[in-house]
Amino acid sequence: MTYCIAINTDQGLVFCSDSRTNAGFDNISIYQKTHTFTWPGERVFALLSAGNLGTTQAVVKQLRYDIEQQAPVNLYSVPTLLGAADYVASISTAIQKQHMARDMAHTNFEATFILGGQIGSARPETLLIYPQGNYIHESNAHPFLQIGEIKYGKPILDRLIRRDTALVDAARCALVSINSTTRSNLTVGPPIDLLVYARDSLNFERRMLLEEDDPFAKQLAEAWNRALVEAVHNLPSFPWES
Repeated sequence: MTYCIAINTDQGLVFCSDSRTNAGFDNISIYQKTHTFTWPGERVFALLSAGNLGTTQAVVKQLRYDIEQQAPVNLYSVPTLLGAADYVASISTAIQKQHMARDMAHTNFEATFILGGQIGSARPETLLIYPQGNYIHESNAHPFLQIGEIKYGKPILDRLIRRDTALVDAARCALVSINSTTRSNLTVGPPIDLLVYARDSLNFERRMLLEEDDPFAKQLAEAWNRALVEAVHNLPSFPWES
């Protein structure tokens, strides 16, 4: 399984993903799910992937190949984030169809992506691209997107993430959201990939890869656990309590 988050605040973007893939109890591997495409000072994209590993890898490979070959449409040539989303969606659906045409075992080749970034002076955007090729923006009320195993890590995002949330706080919330998911679902796990993008910087300068024994990851998890315990103890007393 997979869990990926993208947060879009006034100060910039946060991307966070786990790295565990699961094709059965005896087939657990680690693969990167956050992919970056950067032209410093011009445009930046981050692509988070979930779903069939063969499909997601083929999509990322095609995106990089089109850039190298200077294809008429590629991530460097598209004028807008919406154009980039259309382009990624077209590659994803084409690869899914190609895989299905060769399939003899009724395999699910669907893949879902979150695409985010900034082109020039346009505002940063994040979009969720469905397997069918359609896509949506995040909402102003809840300026974040999730793919994969979303339910365990959603509560903190619902409660704390707003457009005016400080970028560093959004990054901490993303890590807590991932931590909550890894504690509840063994198919989601480290290394955790965190990417923090400052608006208008047009470069990815802050990235962390947190292994299971990473001191910062442990410190954050322990602090969150203590805060939860303290919060429960500070809840209002029942009428029958002295």
